[in-house]
Amino acid sequence: MPLDSRPAVLREARADDAGPLTRLFLASRAAAMPYLARVHSDEATLAWVTHVVLPGTDVRVAEIHEGGEARIAGFLSLDGSELDHLYLDPGLRRRGIGSLLLAAAKAASPGGLTLYTFQRNTAARSFYEHHGFTPVAFDDGSRNEENEPDVRYRWAPGG
Repeated sequence: MPLDSRPAVLREARADDAGPLTRLFLASRAAAMPYLARVHSDEATLAWVTHVVLPGTDVRVAEIHEGGEARIAGFLSLDGSELDHLYLDPGLRRRGIGSLLLAAAKAASPGGLTLYTFQRNTAARSFYEHHGFTPVAFDDGSRNEENEPDVRYRWAPGG
């Protein structure tokens, strides 16, 4: 179905978003990083989103409208000044939704933000660098469950 012409709308996540957010998280990672090891089952990922991510971080959801119904197009998870997660529906990339979510994260943490992304995730790295993030540290993968080398980014207002 075609998308309505209305832009994506941001809202706070609710407990009943756990299932859709988990499906989006898994689909986004599979599409963007097919090389990434799956270290948890879908059920364990749902439990993590339900019991850790939603109650423990500030989660914002971007919704679009299709055929008169709202649909989750992406989400972010912010833990203080750490951007823990930013994921988009794989079919909705390059429509400004990621930029909208990132702007919300910057507004919620006006003193600056940090995040990690995998070194091989060149699309994410390009996105963050385009939005003013600077790489500040490179790790060998021993700090994450996937054992995938990552890079720490920092954004500070004013450059």
